[in-house]
Amino acid sequence: MPYLGAGAHIIIAIFFAIHAVRTGQNNYWLFILLAFPFLGSVVYFFAIFLPSSRLQRHARQLASSAVKALDPTREVREAQAAYDYSPTAQHEIRLAQAQLAVGNAQQSLRHFEAAMKGPFAADQDIRWGAAQAAYHAGEPRTALQYLKTIAQTDVHYRAEPVGLLIAKSYAMLGDQEMARKSFDFVREQSGGFDVIAEYAIWAAEQGDWATANRLKADADKAMTHWSGQQRLLNKEMLHRLKAAVAKQGK
Repeated sequence: MPYLGAGAHIIIAIFFAIHAVRTGQNNYWLFILLAFPFLGSVVYFFAIFLPSSRLQRHARQLASSAVKALDPTREVREAQAAYDYSPTAQHEIRLAQAQLAVGNAQQSLRHFEAAMKGPFAADQDIRWGAAQAAYHAGEPRTALQYLKTIAQTDVHYRAEPVGLLIAKSYAMLGDQEMARKSFDFVREQSGGFDVIAEYAIWAAEQGDWATANRLKADADKAMTHWSGQQRLLNKEMLHRLKAAVAKQGK
């Protein structure tokens, strides 16, 4: 039995050593893990593995969501105060992001566009923020202008969310042919859950039940190995998807 315990310690240490190599950790972790398998594994788990794990990321996301639920305008107030005190481009960007997070899309767009007139004129993150703000403000043409500039400047920048927002912007604009082509393109390129779900919702809204049902089946398959936390984080999307598909036959 002692040999089994020692063997388990070594296996765990080797697992963490492989993780250290793959994630580019300092070489001294290999020495610690191999020289002190049990203690080294415990230290590595809490110092490196847990902070970078999905569980930890989900926990941080849930904590952030809880804070926002309790005081949703806190960041807006703090960002506005910082901007009023010192109206720099950085503070304006922070304010724009805070406004977007609470649904003040029109104000957010105004601040993003103002920030792009200065040293951040070519910043992709600012363009992306402006595109999101424009879409949520009901200005799909403006959103498409920013999104196309992003795609032309760097095709790899946030490829999935940019492609998805392009498709949704065309749909809002009423150009359903381009919306379908855009959905097909981003589906082929990435195929993440958000893409599948949004495409299915759009297809249901168009009465294309064959496409909607096929994509719903793909979404159900993707959720097979989801944790409860993942379902909680995607609760709104799952509700929208279920509601869209439920309209079939009505």
